[in-house]
Amino acid sequence: MRGWRIVGVLMMGAMGTGQAQETRAIKLPPPGTAGGMPLMQALKARHSTREFAGKPLPPQVLADLLWAASGVNRPDTGQRTAPSAHDWREIDVIAVTADGAYRYDPPTHSLIKVAAGDLRPLTGVQDFVAAAPLNLVYVADFDRMGEAGAADKAFYSATDTGFIAQNVYLYCASAGLAVVVRGLVDREALGAALGLGKHQRIILSQSVGYPAATR
Repeated sequence: MRGWRIVGVLMMGAMGTGQAQETRAIKLPPPGTAGGMPLMQALKARHSTREFAGKPLPPQVLADLLWAASGVNRPDTGQRTAPSAHDWREIDVIAVTADGAYRYDPPTHSLIKVAAGDLRPLTGVQDFVAAAPLNLVYVADFDRMGEAGAADKAFYSATDTGFIAQNVYLYCASAGLAVVVRGLVDREALGAALGLGKHQRIILSQSVGYPAATR
């Protein structure tokens, strides 16, 4: 995270605490929304990869990736690149790197640190997750889903996560990155490490990095 502009803000505390505390927001570079691979080529190139080079993603690539995942593409309404049932916006994207875990905040296009230390091994059960420079964790906040029943909360949060994960797949295809989405996660252990509350649930994780042949 070095070299990024740090701005002090008063935010809600780590994911499940609900207590306000002073923390730091890492302001991401503005997303590059021009260029990229044509859609049909990106769809043709889209695939899963489970081998990653250890090279970290530069800030601009991370900024573009997170904006593609669930960034604000209509500033007048705050709506995003991925659809959300009832506009609940219930899915948080957590970026887990060697430096810590950070919640992506779409309205400010910034990262809010939610946990220190390298939690990458907790984001999945396969060995490669600890080597991937970035693991995205998709967390549903059921409190944002109003009076929906338990079945609807489970269904729509899974569906909305799928939209975000596919955005990440298409961005990675366009940018030449390796990526794989994963459902095998020790949700209890990772949730505890992230400080999640009872109203929050990990839906999926997704590993991202440069292909293993890239050095």
